[in-house]
Amino acid sequence: MSEPTQKTARAWLDEGADLYAAGRYAEAEAATRQALKLEPGNLGALSNLGAMLRVQRRAAEALATFEQGLAIAPDSAALRVNHANLLNDLQRWGEALASAEAACAAAPADGAAHAARGQALAGLGRREDAVEAFVQAMNLAPGQPVIGFNLAKTLFEMNRPDDAMAVYAELAARLPGAPRVQAERGHAFAMLGRWAEAAEAYGKAYALAPDLPHLLGQLLMSRQRICDWTDFEALSTDLARRIEAGQPAATPLPTAALPITRRQQLLCARTYSAQTFALAPRDLAPPPGPRLRVGYFSADFHAHATAFLMAEMLELHDRDTFEVTLFSFGPDDESPMRGRIQAAAERFYDVRRLGAHAIAEMARGLPLDIAVDLKGFTAGSRPEIFAGRAAPVQVSFLGFPMTSGAPFLDYLVADPVLIAPPKRGEMGETADYSEKIAWLPDCYQPNDRKREISDRVTTRADHGLPDDSFVFASFNGSFKIAPGVFSLWMEMLREVPGAVLWLLGDEPVAAANLKAAAKGAGVDPARLVFAPPVVLARHLERLRHADLFLDSLPYGAHTTASDALWAGLPLVTRKGETFAGRVAASLLTAAGLPELIVETWDAYKGLALGLARDPDRVASVRARVAAARAASPLFDTPRYVANLEALYRRMHERRLAGLAPDHLPPQPA
Repeated sequence: MSEPTQKTARAWLDEGADLYAAGRYAEAEAATRQALKLEPGNLGALSNLGAMLRVQRRAAEALATFEQGLAIAPDSAALRVNHANLLNDLQRWGEALASAEAACAAAPADGAAHAARGQALAGLGRREDAVEAFVQAMNLAPGQPVIGFNLAKTLFEMNRPDDAMAVYAELAARLPGAPRVQAERGHAFAMLGRWAEAAEAYGKAYALAPDLPHLLGQLLMSRQRICDWTDFEALSTDLARRIEAGQPAATPLPTAALPITRRQQLLCARTYSAQTFALAPRDLAPPPGPRLRVGYFSADFHAHATAFLMAEMLELHDRDTFEVTLFSFGPDDESPMRGRIQAAAERFYDVRRLGAHAIAEMARGLPLDIAVDLKGFTAGSRPEIFAGRAAPVQVSFLGFPMTSGAPFLDYLVADPVLIAPPKRGEMGETADYSEKIAWLPDCYQPNDRKREISDRVTTRADHGLPDDSFVFASFNGSFKIAPGVFSLWMEMLREVPGAVLWLLGDEPVAAANLKAAAKGAGVDPARLVFAPPVVLARHLERLRHADLFLDSLPYGAHTTASDALWAGLPLVTRKGETFAGRVAASLLTAAGLPELIVETWDAYKGLALGLARDPDRVASVRARVAAARAASPLFDTPRYVANLEALYRRMHERRLAGLAPDHLPPQPA
C-alpha cells in the first residue's frame, strides 16, 4: 500500500487563505504556520500570517512576522503594504508612510499601496496629500470601496462634506449591490444629522446583508430619530435575540433607547468592546504627586449639554488638592461656554489633530492619576485613548448612561437610584455592569447654578401655545420617543380636552411622522406643538410656559430633566430598569420630589392626568420644584464637588495600596 501524499507548502498556504476568507482566523493561522514549517522563507506565507495576526489584534507578533519577511525581501510590495497598514493601525504614521512609499515604488500600479500611503498621510495631518493618494488608489482599484470610505472620511475632516458625499454617491453608483457602501453612506448621513437619508441607506444595506455588524442597531436608531416605527417591535425582538447569541448586532448606545434589558446591554457592550479594541497592559504606577491629578477627556467642551452640566463643577474643584487637566478632541465653537470651560482647568489641551495613541501617551507623560472618560461610545468618542491606558485608574462618568463592557474602564460613577447598591454577599444590579460602581450619595449628575434664564419675557402665544389649556411638554430628543410612550401620551390628550403636547422640533421628518401618528390615534395633529432649537437661556425661559414635563422610556430625560427642574417645571417619570431610564428618578429624588416618580404606566398616566385636572395641586408641586433650587442636594454644587472629590480619593488610595478596583459604596464627604 502506498503511503499518503504529504501536503505541500502551497496546499497549506491555499488552505490558510481559504480559511482566512471565511473568517476562521485561528484555523487559517494554523494552516499557514504549517506552510512555513515546510518553507520557512515563503514570502506569501509570511505576508498572510502577518495579516491573520493583525486581524486577531496581535500587533506585536504581526509586526515581527512582517519584519521577518522584509529582512528577506525588502522590496516586496505585498509585505510593505501589510507592514504599512499595521503601522497605520498603531498610529506610527511616519514609519507607515516610509513603508507605504516603498510599496508604491516597488509596485506603482498597486492601489492598496497608495491607499496605505493615503492613510499615513492623513494621520500625519497632510490631508491634501492624503486625498490625492486616495484618489489615485481608487482609480487603480475601483472595486475596493474601503479606499473610498477613507477618502470620504478625510474630506469630512477637511470640512468638505459635499465632496465626501459625492464619493459615497459614486461608490453607490459603481457598486449598487455592495451593502458596506450603503452602510457607510448611512454613517455619513447620520454624522450630518440627515436622519431620513441615513435610515434609507441603512435600510438598503439591511435588505442586502441583514447580518452586517452593528447594522440592525443603526437602522433602528436612525428610524427612531425620525419617529419611523416601521417593524419596531419585530426588529427590536430580533436585536435582543442576536445580542443573546453573541452576535455584533449593534453598537452599545442604540440599545439605550430600545426595549433591551440591562443584562442584554452588557452582552452587547462586551461583544462590541472585545471585537473592537486592542488593550494595552495596565502596568502604570506613577509616583504620587503633591496633588491628585485628574484628567477629563471629551469632545463636548463647548456649547453642549455635558459642558452645561459640569462647568461649575470644574470651577469648584479644590486646586490645593486636585490638579485638573482637560483634553478636548471636539470642535472649538468659540462660545462663552468654551471660554468658561478653558478657564476652569489648570491645563487645557486641544488634541483634535492627535491620534488616540498619541493622546494616551501625552496623558501618561504628565502623568495622570485618574483619567475620566466623558463620552463612552457616543458620537465623537475616542475610547481607544482608554484602551491604550491614559492613567492607572480610568473612570466612565456622565456622558455614557450604561455599561461599556470594556475591561479598560475601571469605575462607573452612579448613585443609589441609578444602580441599587447590593446587599451583603450579593451582586444585585452590579452584575449587569463591567465596571466597578462608584456611588455618589445624592445624584450622579452635576449641575451649574450659574445657568442663566433669559430675562426676555415671552408669552405662550409667542410659542404657539394656547393661553387657557394644559400644556404637557417633553423636550427629549426624538429618538427617545418610543411608540408605546407616544400612544400613552395620545390617550392622555384624548382625556384632557384642549391640552397640547409641546415637543422639540429639531427634526422636520420626525415632526411630520408624529403628526401622522397623532392623527392615526384620533388626536388632532394641531395639538402637537413643536419648539425650534434656541440657546439655553431662552429655552429655560420658555419652559415656564409648560405645566408638566412628561418623561420617556426606556431612554429618559437627562440634561433636559435638570433644565426643566431648574426652570421650575414639574416632571413625571416612570422609573425604568436601566441606567438611561432612571436618570429623571435620580434627579427627582435628589430634588426631594419622590412623589413624582412612579413604577408602572398606569400610575404614570394617573399621576399626569391627576395633575392636569387639578390646578391647585400643580401650583403646589410647582412651588416645591422652585424651592428645590435653593434647598436640595440636586443643585448644591459645592456639596456635589466635595462628594466627587472624596470618591476620586478613594479610587486613588486603593491604587496606591496595590488593591484592584472594587465597588465603592455611597459615603457623604
